[in-house]
Amino acid sequence: MTRVLEVTGLEGGYGAVQILYGIDMHVDEGEFVTIIGPNGCGKSTFIKTIFGIASYYSGGIEYRGQDVSGWRTDQLVNRGIAYVPQVDNVFPSLSVKENLQMGGNSLSQGELNERIERSLEMFPDLRNREHDLAASLSGGERQMLAISRALISDPRFLLLDEPTAALSPLYQQQIIESIDSLRGQGITILIVEQNARLSLARSDRGYIMANGQIVHTGDAKHILSDPEIGEYFLGNKDD
Repeated sequence: MTRVLEVTGLEGGYGAVQILYGIDMHVDEGEFVTIIGPNGCGKSTFIKTIFGIASYYSGGIEYRGQDVSGWRTDQLVNRGIAYVPQVDNVFPSLSVKENLQMGGNSLSQGELNERIERSLEMFPDLRNREHDLAASLSGGERQMLAISRALISDPRFLLLDEPTAALSPLYQQQIIESIDSLRGQGITILIVEQNARLSLARSDRGYIMANGQIVHTGDAKHILSDPEIGEYFLGNKDD
C-alpha cells in the first residue's frame, strides 16, 4: 500500500511559540484518518504545519515518498494536496460560483466548468444558490462550498480542519458522508474533528492528541469501543 503521508518527529508552532512536540503519524493511500483530542492540544496546528501555514521547526514530512518539510502552500497544492480550514473558508462577498472559480484560476475555462459541475453534483444544495453571495449561505452550505472549492484543484490528498463545527446534526452527517464518498474518487482523507464519534465511525484509523503529542493510535472501531478512551476523549455515550 502506498504511503501518502509520513510524519516523523514533527515539531512546530507559531513563530517562537512551540505547539507540536515530536509528532509521528502516517496516512496510507485511500484511508480516512481522524485526529481527535481536547481543545488546544495542537490538532489544527498539526495540519497547518503540514500545509505550510503554521511554523515548521524540525522533523520529517514526506508526501508520497518526497520530503516536503517546510514547503510553501502553493508548492503543496501543485503536488495534489488541498486544505479546508475551519473558519474564513469562503469569500463572503463573492457568489457561490465565483468562490468555486477562485479554486481554479490556472485552469482552462472548459476544465474549470467541468470541475464546478462535478462539485455541484456532489453538493446539490449549492446548485440553486449558484448566484447567491456566500454570505447568505447557512453554516452547512458554507462548509459544502469550502470543500467544493478545495476539490476544484483536483487533489489526491485532502486535509480538513473541524468540518462539522457548529453545524446542525443533519448537516454534520451530510458533510461527513460526503467527505467519506471522496475516497471513491481516489482522494485520501486526513481530518481533525471535534465530533469524534461521527468521524471515527467512518474512519479506518484514529490518532489521539494531547499537549502537542500523539498519545494513542489505533483502529477507529477499537478507539470507539474502548471504554477508557471513550470516557476521556469521546464523551459519555449517555450525554
